[in-house]
Amino acid sequence: MELMYKRCAGLDVHQRSVMACVRVVEDGTSAEEINSFETTTSGLLALSSWLKEKQCTHVAMEATGVYWKPVWHILEADFELVLANAAHIKNVPGRKTDVKDAVWIADLLAHGLIRGSFVPPTPVQDLRALMRTRKQLVREVTRNTQRLQKNLEDANIKITSVVTNILGKSGRAILDALARGETDPQRLADLTKGLKAPRDKIVEALRGNVRDHHRFLIKLHLEQIDTLDKAVRELEARVGEQLEPFRKNVELLMTIPGISETGARVIISEIGHDLARFPTSAHLISWAGLCPRCDESAGKRRSSRIRYGAPWLKTMLVQCAWAAIRTKDSYLRAQFYRLKTRVGSRKAIVAVAASMLVAVFHMLRTGSVYNDLGAAHFDKRDATKLTKRLVRRLEGLGHKVTLENAA
Repeated sequence: MELMYKRCAGLDVHQRSVMACVRVVEDGTSAEEINSFETTTSGLLALSSWLKEKQCTHVAMEATGVYWKPVWHILEADFELVLANAAHIKNVPGRKTDVKDAVWIADLLAHGLIRGSFVPPTPVQDLRALMRTRKQLVREVTRNTQRLQKNLEDANIKITSVVTNILGKSGRAILDALARGETDPQRLADLTKGLKAPRDKIVEALRGNVRDHHRFLIKLHLEQIDTLDKAVRELEARVGEQLEPFRKNVELLMTIPGISETGARVIISEIGHDLARFPTSAHLISWAGLCPRCDESAGKRRSSRIRYGAPWLKTMLVQCAWAAIRTKDSYLRAQFYRLKTRVGSRKAIVAVAASMLVAVFHMLRTGSVYNDLGAAHFDKRDATKLTKRLVRRLEGLGHKVTLENAA
C-alpha cells in the first residue's frame, strides 16, 4: 500500500485525556511512539510541542462529541489536520484500547485512507453555534407554548378555538388577565380585538374552571416565554454582528423562492461562503444527506433511504422547500408536482430541497442571483415525451388521435 505521509500522528480524543501516536517511517521501517496528554490548555500545548519535536506534518483525530474542538483550535496553526468520522475509521473487531485506537488512526492517515470531514473556518463556526442556539431557543418557546395550551385545556379554557395565536395581542391580553385572577368571560372577551369569531362564541370559549393552580402555571410559562424571547432577540442582534462579512451572500440566497433571511443565515452558517471544499454540487448534496444512499448487494438495491447527513442544514432546506413550492409558475413548484405523483410528497420535497442546494452551490461559486427556469421548463425539455404521454392518455379514453405540425 502506498505511503502518503512519513511523519504523522493519530489522536484518540477523550474528555479528560488525549492518547497520541506518532508514526515515523525511516529507511523503509516504521516506528510508533505513544504518549498521553491531559485536555487542559497546558496539556494541549504540551501535545503541540511534542508533535513539533517529532516533526509531524499531518495529524488526524476522531470527531468525538465536542471534545475534538479545543484540540483542533490549538493544533490548526501548526499542522495539517484531518477530522475523521468515527464510523468511517472503525477498527476491526478485537481487543480495543486507547493505544490501539491511536495507532490505528495514525496507520490510516499515513496511507491516506482517512477522508477528512468538513470543518469550516472559525468565523463560520461561531455563526453556526449562534444559529443552532437560536433554533434550540425557538424550540423551547414552542414547547412552553404547548404546555401553556395543555394547562388551559385542563381549566376548560378553549382559547385556541377562537384565537389563532395565543401569544398574539388578543391572546396575550387574555392570558395576562387569567394570570392576575380575572375569570369573568365577559371581561376577558372585552380584551380581544379584531377576532373573526362572534362574541358569544368567544365568551363561551373563555368560560372555564380556572383555579390558583392554573393561574400559577400560566404565569410561570409566560415568564419563561418572555425570557426566551428576550434571549432570542439578543442572540439575533449578535448574529447580525457576526454576519456582517457574509451580508452579500445572505442577500444573494434570499433571491431563491422560499429562502427567508433566517433560512439564508442558517445555510451560510452550515456550509460557509467558500465552497472550495466541495468539488461539485453532487458532493455538497451528498454531504448534506439529500440524495438516496447507495446500498446494493448481489445486484439488488436494498435501500434508498437518505443518509443522516447534516441535520441542521437538511431540516432548514426542507422547510424552505415547502415554502418554495407555494410560489406559482416557478420551476421548484413544477418539479414538486411532477415528482409527487410518482414517488410521493415526502421524496418529492427532498428532491426540491436538493435542487435548491444545487442553486446555492452555483450562486455562491459565481456570485450570480437566482434565475428561475419557469414552470414550463420540463414541458419544453421533454416536449416529445409529453406529446406521446398525452396521446396515450387520449387513446385510453377512447379517442383516435391524429397529429400534424402547426403552420
